[in-house]
Amino acid sequence: MIARWLSISERRSALLIGARRAGKTTLLKIRFPDLPYFTLDDYDLLTLARKDPKRLVRSIGPKGIIDEVQRVPDLLIAVKHGIDDGGQVVLMTGSSTLGLASRGVETLAGRIDMLECPTLCWGEEMGAPTHESLSMPPSPVQIAEAGRRLDAALRFGGFPEVVLAGGDSDRADVLRNYKSTYFARDLLLLSNIEQADALVALMAYLASATGSHLEASNAAREAGMSHPTARKYLNVLLASRLAFRLLGHQYGPAKRFARAAKYYFSDVGILEALGIQVSDGQRLEAFVVSELEKRRLLGRFRCDGLRYYKSAGGAEIDVVIDEPHLTTAIEIKSTRAPSGADLRGLRGFVGQEARKPRRGILLHLGEEAADVGGISVLPVAHLWRSL
Repeated sequence: MIARWLSISERRSALLIGARRAGKTTLLKIRFPDLPYFTLDDYDLLTLARKDPKRLVRSIGPKGIIDEVQRVPDLLIAVKHGIDDGGQVVLMTGSSTLGLASRGVETLAGRIDMLECPTLCWGEEMGAPTHESLSMPPSPVQIAEAGRRLDAALRFGGFPEVVLAGGDSDRADVLRNYKSTYFARDLLLLSNIEQADALVALMAYLASATGSHLEASNAAREAGMSHPTARKYLNVLLASRLAFRLLGHQYGPAKRFARAAKYYFSDVGILEALGIQVSDGQRLEAFVVSELEKRRLLGRFRCDGLRYYKSAGGAEIDVVIDEPHLTTAIEIKSTRAPSGADLRGLRGFVGQEARKPRRGILLHLGEEAADVGGISVLPVAHLWRSL
């Protein structure tokens, strides 16, 4: 049993969104063991939800859990009625936001907590977090322990079932099974799409393009599908929380959504599941960026999304965290001994005139932490057990 870091109030209704196998159901069952539990994976309950959603919501009583609500988006209208007229507290899970926005999520604004449940943060299975992410590093002993665990984390990621598996062979088997069941079957049912091979081809292209700017037209060409189909499938991956994107910090709010974004899988274990070979640098970047995104979803960073930065001269920053009172720039280097040249881009970004303070952080594979000319140099191992 893993004590998850996500906070959930028992006094308010909530919709918990996350990828399949991220641990949403287990989290609610462990946190609220006495509440009635209904899952729309059950055929009889699914049929009842479609025919008489109000009856299903009433049957859970004052408080209860409804799992996989994305299967019947209209159920949210009945939930709204139950909250407003009956004072019910309904805890719901969803493996995709497709269809939910148009069927009641917006009308539930203010009535429920919208929560994200990512896969496990690195070290979450060990217990409570021991320190704050991107702050002063933990003890050298903890850094050394994290270093011994890093290779497995880079390969297998943080799906709970994978983390709890007995050994590397078992973990690899679980992830391969995800490809044949979730990616090639469940995701198609969830998203009303028909071409499993095309979806897997698009995911393979996203893996190979880790760290690069991605245009939907290029993705369509490489995956062998039309441009509209590529955009649709990209949206499916985003809505199903299998992927997320970084928009360009250098653009204004309107242009960010029109320009090329960077796409990353929400968990680095998806690379292993797909059997895609990427460079060591790409895998490290995919791992660190996904770990930062998990912590953002859990409330560590006060921003709507992570961003990347590219200057007019072509200098790039891997991640920008733009919070109300601080902008943090992060570079990820696949080296144990970063050089002065590795800090150049961060120094340029931090040195620009800006409306609020900026700081620069370089994450590397070594064990040493230091302040180098105002830039924090931290080991990637610092992320272990941090929130």
